[in-house]
Amino acid sequence: MALRGRIHSLVFARQLKPVKACTMNDLFSNAQQIRKPAVTSKGSIVAAQSRKAAEVGAAVLAAGGDCVDAVIATTFALGVLEPWMSGVGGGGAMVLYRARENRYEVIDYGMRAPNSLRIADYPLTGDGAASDLFPWPRVKDDRNLHGPGSIAVPGVVAGMEEAHRRHAKLSWKELVSPSVGLAGEGLLVDWWTTLMIAGSAADLRRYPASAAAYLHDGLPPDAKWGIKSEVRLPQEKLKATMAHLAAQGPRDFYEGDLARSISADVRAGGGALSVEDLASFRAHGREPLVIPYRGGKVYATPELTCGPTLSHTLRLLQQSLQPARTGPDAAAYTAYALALQTAYRERLKDMGDADGRRALGAEALAPACTTHFSVVDRDGNMAAVTQTLLSLFGSKYVLPQSGVPMNNGIMWFDPTPGTPNSLEPGKRCLTNYTPVLAQAEDGRRLAVGASGGRRILPAVAQILSFVMDYGMDLDAAIHQPRIDASEGAIVIGDVRLPPPAREALRASFDYAEARAQTMPMKFACPSVVLREGTTNSGATEPVQPWGDAVAVAPEH
Repeated sequence: MALRGRIHSLVFARQLKPVKACTMNDLFSNAQQIRKPAVTSKGSIVAAQSRKAAEVGAAVLAAGGDCVDAVIATTFALGVLEPWMSGVGGGGAMVLYRARENRYEVIDYGMRAPNSLRIADYPLTGDGAASDLFPWPRVKDDRNLHGPGSIAVPGVVAGMEEAHRRHAKLSWKELVSPSVGLAGEGLLVDWWTTLMIAGSAADLRRYPASAAAYLHDGLPPDAKWGIKSEVRLPQEKLKATMAHLAAQGPRDFYEGDLARSISADVRAGGGALSVEDLASFRAHGREPLVIPYRGGKVYATPELTCGPTLSHTLRLLQQSLQPARTGPDAAAYTAYALALQTAYRERLKDMGDADGRRALGAEALAPACTTHFSVVDRDGNMAAVTQTLLSLFGSKYVLPQSGVPMNNGIMWFDPTPGTPNSLEPGKRCLTNYTPVLAQAEDGRRLAVGASGGRRILPAVAQILSFVMDYGMDLDAAIHQPRIDASEGAIVIGDVRLPPPAREALRASFDYAEARAQTMPMKFACPSVVLREGTTNSGATEPVQPWGDAVAVAPEH
């Protein structure tokens, strides 16, 4: 008691300052460093958010496949390995460079609302917005956010079909088969798998097939501590589906037994997707946006993607940014912030799939989950590919017969009638993705994109600048601290930014700081490849625990 009294008296005598409330930045080590070196090779490279999926693509290239063969195989592998991000139930877009013809092209396979959708099935509750991050008025039972009513017509299989028709060397069955084997192994549970499933467990457990696929007794699975112990989630239904798709070809997904199974499951759950909706879906070849920048050119996706907003951002940077020889300085980061905020304001004015209105809107305010990968082969063909289910695990609805996790594309439509982006049958979905190819003034070519919803555009714009304005190689560019300016007036700076840059941003903006971290990511997650002469390099976001760039030996 005497000792306690002396300590009590000492504390009050010194009048210690009260401890301030902790912020997220206060909780983590200030000394920790995470680096993931870029890979350089004379051979082909696949850079993806999943090393295992990148290895599948690299194996296809080693077997004599084209860049596009690797795209198809990697796409289907990713759908099995990270089903919370993408898969055959989602949509996307790719930008391709064909070296022999020196030609750039876009394949657009974004999702659209079913023609059979009924607007009356989405009544407003009058209870305010769906969430602080999602601006639409709340719909009864959140029908537009999760479950069968939130499902749009998926486009991934059609996109792969079109890419295969144009450029593939290997057979469809050869390219889908690796995903069959992966599904047969079951989904391996590590801490990252557990974290991804935990983020959606509350909604996954609403639907029996989803709960059966990803939860144990209604809770996320837990990785074991024992070095030889492992937990795998069976994917037998998904394995059978991928085997059927491999054998029957892509049109079966839209016109055959798979189409009938998909439609039956969605409609049995109360959704609108019909066999006619599936049968009428096609991917579209489009001319890329060509954006002049610093003596080079950037090739981006047009229309209902973030490509037009990237064009606006780069145009402003061309005017305002004067690159310093020493790398991005305080003036550069200020220019990034101003250009991005201005471009986003323009984007929000004029949104939706309506005549004359091809910019995007509210998706800039709502989080999304996506996968991006980039490929370069030994012949110089390149691909930037972004695919998504939109939200984490999309609709949270796994099809009972086929085991396919489905998208929640209906979430991106405004349920209020009379706006450019109002929910309507057959309307195309809005997207944040920004897959990009670029050729710098010095002749280097770059394929870049990212996952991260609204944060994709700032990451892509800055990486383009790091390479095209400052001449960085990929190792320097992927480790260079970035800002994010996609949350309205707020500018978020990486805590590793140089002090002068942080001070300049704090003086000019509503400024907050964050760490580059695995979860929740405060900055986007890029995957990049670069070609200089006949030498290729690849890199992925350092803090993404699964991502890697995988090189193929030059002799293959």
